[in-house]
Amino acid sequence: MTEIQRQLFALRDQAYKDFHKKLIPTIDSNRIIGVRTPVLRSMAKRCAGQPEMQAFLHALPHTYYEENNLHAFLLEQITDYPTLLAELHAFLPYIDNWATCDSLRPKCVKKYLPEFLREIRTWLSSERIYTIRFGLNMLLSFYLDDAFKPEYLLWAAQVQSEEYYVQMMQAWYFATALAKQWDSTIGYLQTDRLNLWVHNKTIQKAIESRRVTDQHKQYLRTLKR
Repeated sequence: MTEIQRQLFALRDQAYKDFHKKLIPTIDSNRIIGVRTPVLRSMAKRCAGQPEMQAFLHALPHTYYEENNLHAFLLEQITDYPTLLAELHAFLPYIDNWATCDSLRPKCVKKYLPEFLREIRTWLSSERIYTIRFGLNMLLSFYLDDAFKPEYLLWAAQVQSEEYYVQMMQAWYFATALAKQWDSTIGYLQTDRLNLWVHNKTIQKAIESRRVTDQHKQYLRTLKR
């Protein structure tokens, strides 16, 4: 057992593991230690930049789910954009669950949004489930407000996958887009430009959202297929 693994096991919460393992059925429960996310984030902030953590980032693949989450949170601490990109491309192939994928939101990219789009296009065309999901999540996280352009909706709609965790992120993306960019987004539902499952899940998530008006929710119900 490595020193980092020993530290993680010292932070173990068995009750949390028993609860959390049900949320990520794609992971063998033996690979879940049971460390709460705020504890992992604190560990990443405290230890970022230390030599052992630099070695840890290059010790792929990791064994435990929490190691992958710690890795993700360490990447969020990187402020140098080229370094971040190199580390992201090295790590993304090893992400094997939705929770690790969705927890990784590097703030550094906010200063490089035009440049970051090139990476997103690459990830959206990947054959790896969680690499695609990460690309979609980056569009959702950083490009639905001031940086929004209608063409990004097309990028998300053009993703073709039968994988549940890709389609679910597509639905989250379009449901969030309906809340933030209604006029540009609603046409994708009016003209059936999304596959059936994503279409209906998008409507469901938008109707459940507090950010979508009651009037819009009423109209969305008429678009179910």
